[in-house]
Amino acid sequence: MRLSHLQIILWVAAAAAAIAFAALRWSSATDGKAVAGPAFTPSFTLADSEGRVRTTAEFRGKFLLVFFGFTSCPDVCPTTLSEVAQIMDDLGSDAALVQPIFISIDPDRDRQLGLAEYTTAFHPSILGLAGSEADTRSAAASFKIFYGRETDSSAPDGYTMAHSPGLFLIDPNGEWLRQFGFGTPAAEILSDLQSRF
Repeated sequence: MRLSHLQIILWVAAAAAAIAFAALRWSSATDGKAVAGPAFTPSFTLADSEGRVRTTAEFRGKFLLVFFGFTSCPDVCPTTLSEVAQIMDDLGSDAALVQPIFISIDPDRDRQLGLAEYTTAFHPSILGLAGSEADTRSAAASFKIFYGRETDSSAPDGYTMAHSPGLFLIDPNGEWLRQFGFGTPAAEILSDLQSRF
């Protein structure tokens, strides 16, 4: 039986809707939840606000809480960093076992805006890193996350950044342990960390 042009369009539309529905259900199922997977060893070589090059190797022996974002982010980044600040406060003396790290995906602009001032405003222990574009791409690929620049006339400088919103937990040997989805309560992340000490 030969399909008409309209039937083909309707079948394509129905398939696209099914795919979109499945993606929405998967996103809803994982949103705010911790996602575990096979271990791998992510890495970065990025400069801090003073220009000192920092690498994953220097943090061996500590758990890392790593987040990729940008200082002009209106919601996801400040919300996540506030959660991290709460976790660090609630850890008490165990906070020395954890290093929170904020990696800028908009390094040129974030250096100009003051990355250290931004992270310190949330918590003094959060280390902000902003490397070259190539080093940032390399770090993002290592953590298996995406980011990209998007035109937005309402945003500062006419653009914003799209990015993976997860908070990543790395173990003291440098291996990836899990990703906490955006919206995971600080208490849940705290409990996970404390169970590993």
